[in-house]
Amino acid sequence: MIQPAIIDIEASGFGRGSYPIEVGYYLPNGRAYCTLIAPEPEWTHWDESAEQVHGIRRDILLAKGKPAVEVCLDLNRQLRGQFIYCDAWSYDYVWLGKLYDAAGLVPTFTLKDIRDLLGDCEKTLWQATRAAVELRLQLRRHRASSDARMLFETLLEARQRCGRHGI
Repeated sequence: MIQPAIIDIEASGFGRGSYPIEVGYYLPNGRAYCTLIAPEPEWTHWDESAEQVHGIRRDILLAKGKPAVEVCLDLNRQLRGQFIYCDAWSYDYVWLGKLYDAAGLVPTFTLKDIRDLLGDCEKTLWQATRAAVELRLQLRRHRASSDARMLFETLLEARQRCGRHGI
């Protein structure tokens, strides 16, 4: 069975002016990557309700975040030539674009919607399967690599429940 790589992006908020603050992925071999992103000088939007969800303070980004160019080079090196799946494509596509624009680079991978991998059975079981996986994994943080792993495990379990074993 071909298993996909999953990416997740945490952001400063939603909608106009928001920007990526953390990116993480989970690969089929179990390898994970997660890093904070230093805000660009013009990235000033901050939504307190988004902070309540991801738990990342802006001052932490300023102190510990990596520059956009470094993050993009890491992602390009590790994900080159792959299809990378996410669960919020319309948001993640914009945030990834903002990150790569700031770095003056282009992704060497293709971002795709995880729903492209779901048949009718998986779509029907998705929410219940996700809740079961969240309970089983007991991930304590709502962070990018943890969320990517949860999505990966949800996809595998939904496929198994539906008797599907390939993409």
